[in-house]
Amino acid sequence: MTEHRTEARGGLVSVIISRFLMFASRQSAHFDMLLSSDSNPRRLRAPRGRLIVLAMVVWLCGCASHQKSMPLTTVTVDGHGTGRIFDGIGALSAGASSRLLIDYSEPYRSQILDYLFKPDYGAALQHLKAEIGADVNSTDGSEPSFARTRAEMAHPDFSRGYEWWLMREAEKRNPNIILDSLAWGAPGWVGNGHFYSQDMANYAAKFIEGARTAYQLNVQYTGIWNERPYEASYIPLLKRALRANHLTTRVVCCDLYTQEHPWSIAGKMANDPKLREAVDVIGVHAPDVIAGTTVSGAALKSGKPLWASEDEFFYYTRSLPRRWSPFAESLAMLYNLNYIRDRITATEIWSPVTSYYDDLAAPGSGLMLANTPWSGHYEVLPMIWVTAHTTQFAQPGWHYIDSACGYLASGGTYVTLKSPSGNDYSIVIETITATRPQRAKFRLTGGLAEGAVHVWETNNAKTFEHVADISPHDDSFSVTLDSDSLYSLTTTTGQGKGTATPPPPKPFPFPYEDNFESTLVGRSPHYFADQDGAFEVHRCTDRPGHCLEQVITRKPIPWGPLPDPYTFLGSSDWRDYSVSVDAMLDGSGRITLLGRIDDADVFKDPKAPFPSGYVLLVRQDGRWDLDSAQYKLPTVKLATGKVRFGLGKWHHLELNFRGPHIRASIDGVDVAHVTDTRDAHGMAGIGSGWNRAEFDNFAVR
Repeated sequence: MTEHRTEARGGLVSVIISRFLMFASRQSAHFDMLLSSDSNPRRLRAPRGRLIVLAMVVWLCGCASHQKSMPLTTVTVDGHGTGRIFDGIGALSAGASSRLLIDYSEPYRSQILDYLFKPDYGAALQHLKAEIGADVNSTDGSEPSFARTRAEMAHPDFSRGYEWWLMREAEKRNPNIILDSLAWGAPGWVGNGHFYSQDMANYAAKFIEGARTAYQLNVQYTGIWNERPYEASYIPLLKRALRANHLTTRVVCCDLYTQEHPWSIAGKMANDPKLREAVDVIGVHAPDVIAGTTVSGAALKSGKPLWASEDEFFYYTRSLPRRWSPFAESLAMLYNLNYIRDRITATEIWSPVTSYYDDLAAPGSGLMLANTPWSGHYEVLPMIWVTAHTTQFAQPGWHYIDSACGYLASGGTYVTLKSPSGNDYSIVIETITATRPQRAKFRLTGGLAEGAVHVWETNNAKTFEHVADISPHDDSFSVTLDSDSLYSLTTTTGQGKGTATPPPPKPFPFPYEDNFESTLVGRSPHYFADQDGAFEVHRCTDRPGHCLEQVITRKPIPWGPLPDPYTFLGSSDWRDYSVSVDAMLDGSGRITLLGRIDDADVFKDPKAPFPSGYVLLVRQDGRWDLDSAQYKLPTVKLATGKVRFGLGKWHHLELNFRGPHIRASIDGVDVAHVTDTRDAHGMAGIGSGWNRAEFDNFAVR
């Protein structure tokens, strides 16, 4: 059990021992007297009493000796000490990582949002960065564009997608949240295919303007292009576009990953006054993933805030002991080390919540898990509480005290922050790499608060618990720190731990059907996850009601892999089932029906047009293929043929799976019956080429 005691009480154990020895001496004499009397009926109990006294003396002496033998770190916390301004901790909703969150029903959706954004309840995130959607795959899917053509820029549709909604929900819970934005790709019309252009600067500015005019949101920061080499001339161009639209948004540059020389912009800024003026924050991704890539001297001397504008906790787990939660332990180290090593003052984690299917890239990236909206189930992961150990104890605008940030004697780190307008302070300590308990002594000076210090702790046995209150004596106090633990020591109050609980998990509903009639025009139907292009509900052609339509006909400017447009849903456990859909082409192109999708991680094969699974592909002239697609392997054509396939007419496609037997049919006629064992289970979906295609009456049975 962790002990917390002030240094003024350091002699308490010795006082207890001294007084207890006096008591023991008297008791010993009494016991001897008892033993000398043969007639005393209690004489046989006397040896046990003496042994108890002796054991207690030995235990107390051992405690004192153990306390003295612990490694000790002494820290002076000076209220007048200097350091950089803390800019906050947040997360990135990007790469379609939040896709399934909006499909949750109440009250569970609000509970998830509370754990993410509500102050003094859960993670209490202080930043939210949102992707500027472009209908292009950005990791776990594509996010909708508000202007798919140059003409739409004059009449943008700011209702598309879910990032506006998420930003608004975050601000409802925390009016002081800092909103950021960043593009992963761009519509194909931008710059006639060249990203760094006046078109792109206008596009980014229009996104921010839409947040302000349609949702009354103030996006305070924006970047240029996620993890792509920058063109220095574009950055002042973006700044001018922002100001021309009367936006005060500041520019973060350049969101590069470690292997892309992320700090190089600082050197260019030193020799280019216009560039220096255009860049407000130097932001890098995963700054300490690779040894020897710490912050550059030019960046430290730039006078600009330094941010980890994207960081990911699963990068740092390899050397951890895995005693309670490697991801959470990694994150605890990351938050402290980003400042201690690199003077990074803001850290944004990808992602706030894992709200995408497990078959996609980087499963489990979120601070919490919520990817089964049909059940309402979610998981509040330890990373929520690791984040709370900073966000509930220090706010953006607080100052680090550099002289009170560093490394513990026996493994671990500590950072100290003070409030800008008062004398409150908070100390965040992690002992993840420590192998034994240790002590830390804090000496207070410089007019800091003299009141109680409240201690909160998280480890394998405790989850964000208020474990002690310490009263400093003679301007100092000490704590005993367990290994593999996280602590917050603070003079502030009001911290809290949310109590909402989710319902139990349920599998994806089976059978499943969607005729799209309940989905609003222009929106995505529940549970479908677009992986490229955009699938939206519109009025059907040549039949009444609603249909799902893939609407992107010009390839976007990609950030990374660019598969063909498709959208999917379901369970990885599905094995024997049929998937069917009505589909129509009104011009050149193709449509696809997909089944047993067991892997949709685009980074496993960036050139693959399809996920791993079975694909029935039909072209406008009636030629069809039944393929087995697997990442990093050649596509296997299981069957091919040709049918009569009229354009502008509805057709019915179906795939049926029973063990190794696969049957494909078009318009009710079997066209293939094959045996194959490459994909035994997986999800279902529909797709197209980069052409318009309509779908109706999707069913999995």
